[in-house]
Amino acid sequence: RVQLVESGGGSVQAGESLRLSCTASGYSHTADDCMGWFRQAPGKEREAVAAIVAGGSNTFYVDSVKGRFTISQDTANNTVYLQMNSLKPEDTAIYYCAAGRSAIWVGYDSFDSLDAWGQGTLVAVSS
Repeated sequence: RVQLVESGGGSVQAGESLRLSCTASGYSHTADDCMGWFRQAPGKEREAVAAIVAGGSNTFYVDSVKGRFTISQDTANNTVYLQMNSLKPEDTAIYYCAAGRSAIWVGYDSFDSLDAWGQGTLVAVSS
């Protein structure tokens, strides 16, 4: 069974930084699978934020975070990181680590098709 354990998150001021971590266990991925984060703010739909091909280097970012967020991975430790810089109040949301095929992250398949997701961690950015 796939398990994703997240850490990081918290409350910061606008312009500050945070780093999220996600460690996977039991995940047997294909060449098309990605790991990343989606987020959900109150009253808004889920949004894919960033993803990286599992064991690879190709990445995806939603336009609103390009140039501010960086996703990376440590394949030896099955851990994915999301470095979030220059945070804005509109980045406030619960961030969920998730794993699944690439089509999900670029909007061609439903989030319901994800292989696994974490428990979520709150990122709160005040102005």
